[in-house]
Amino acid sequence: MTGTSEKVAVVTGGSRGIGRAVALLLAERGYAVCLSYVSDAGAAEAVVSAIEAKGGRAVAVRSDVGVETDVLALFEAADRLGPVTALVNNAGVVDVACRVADVTAARLQRMMTTNVVGSFLCAREAVRRMSTKHGGKGGAIVNLSSVAARLGGPGQYVDYAASKGAIDTFTVGLAREVAAEGIRVNAVSPGIIDTEIHASGGQPDRVARMGPDQPMGRAGTAEEVAAPIVWLLSDEAAYTTAANIDIAGGR
Repeated sequence: MTGTSEKVAVVTGGSRGIGRAVALLLAERGYAVCLSYVSDAGAAEAVVSAIEAKGGRAVAVRSDVGVETDVLALFEAADRLGPVTALVNNAGVVDVACRVADVTAARLQRMMTTNVVGSFLCAREAVRRMSTKHGGKGGAIVNLSSVAARLGGPGQYVDYAASKGAIDTFTVGLAREVAAEGIRVNAVSPGIIDTEIHASGGQPDRVARMGPDQPMGRAGTAEEVAAPIVWLLSDEAAYTTAANIDIAGGR
């Protein structure tokens, strides 16, 4: 497909889980989508194919958001679709259960580089394109936080929780920094959501185990997280910035 689109969204970690659901819904709402992935090219191309099958425009780019050159390449690919107007900072990692007394520097480096540094780098590139101060026409950013930021993750992943606490602070600070430049910045904080991230953290049964204990009696779905994200990017949320929406079934 050729040409450019008026609405272009960058979705990091867009090949699976919440990122995939966001990419598909944004395409339904008329966005051209540039999604990043790290290793599963097949899953990423499947998302692109699903979007194109419905007449949409999408591209998948192998990009580790913790690597600056990869982030630059991601946004250069997005530029070819048209002016970037939306960013969803979804890419993130978790790890196996670990107490702080046993945590390694390598684990901390990986966690903070992907979850925090990656979000900063992607937001930097988005702001450079969207900000009216830089000649842009405005836009919106949604960061993926987690209810772990307020629960702390004791005995499991305090490091992951801390990385999401950083995202909460980052969201408020950036939102206020660019509010007068046509850019809105918000966050969502999912709870127990039925995605593959639990398996990557060594707990493939976590949803089945914890879902029934949630106030609503079940885990959430990726689509139930995607809908509020896409709303926050839309004109319906035109006066919403520095907000953080819990999507956790009351947890």
